[in-house]
Amino acid sequence: MRLLLVEDDVMVASGIKLGLSNAGYTVDWVGSAERALQALESDSFDLAIVDIGLPAMDGLALTRQLRTNGSKMPVLILTARDALHDRVQGLDIGADDYMVKPFELPEMLARMRALLRRSQAATSAVLGFGPLEMDTANRRVTLCGQPVEVGPREWTVLEYLLMQVPKPAAKDKLLQALTGWDKEITPNAIEVYVSRLRAKLEPSGISLRAIRGFGYRLEMTDATGHAAPH
Repeated sequence: MRLLLVEDDVMVASGIKLGLSNAGYTVDWVGSAERALQALESDSFDLAIVDIGLPAMDGLALTRQLRTNGSKMPVLILTARDALHDRVQGLDIGADDYMVKPFELPEMLARMRALLRRSQAATSAVLGFGPLEMDTANRRVTLCGQPVEVGPREWTVLEYLLMQVPKPAAKDKLLQALTGWDKEITPNAIEVYVSRLRAKLEPSGISLRAIRGFGYRLEMTDATGHAAPH
């Protein structure tokens, strides 16, 4: 999942970005609302974390602008203001949740997971497909009840695929989920992670099918190796 962090305090932003990156998210950071709007014109993000106290255009105005532009991206606002009015205003203008500084990273991660599940129409922290289960809260993948080791980028690809089931996941969306501004991943790199996941999933009857010109989809296979009927 790719996140946009909008925070003007360099030390706070660095700490949040490090914590989220260590949790497996791709995080791009900007220091103003204006730069956030520019980033959203050219890139796609799964969630935005927005500080209210930004210079010039503040976080509330940014959130209002996003909703005016038709964006349905989940927005988690951060504020040092603990007044009820500020929290209510943030939610009323379109924010999905808020956190008051200072906060603990585990709580932020839990709130983010809830927002991401909601945006993808998933209601549980455990994503499943046949014998495959991904526990997003505890960062654990099991196949037929047995733990499966997946690397950070394999995790991102698999999570996105499971979020899309039974629909296919677009290759460009997978690429955006993996790529931040500080590192480049080529489209061909997606195929490397898909190939690694195939090797782990296919023995248990799960196929990772390539959809020509679009992306990939998880499917169950029958004893002959063909896609099982839905």
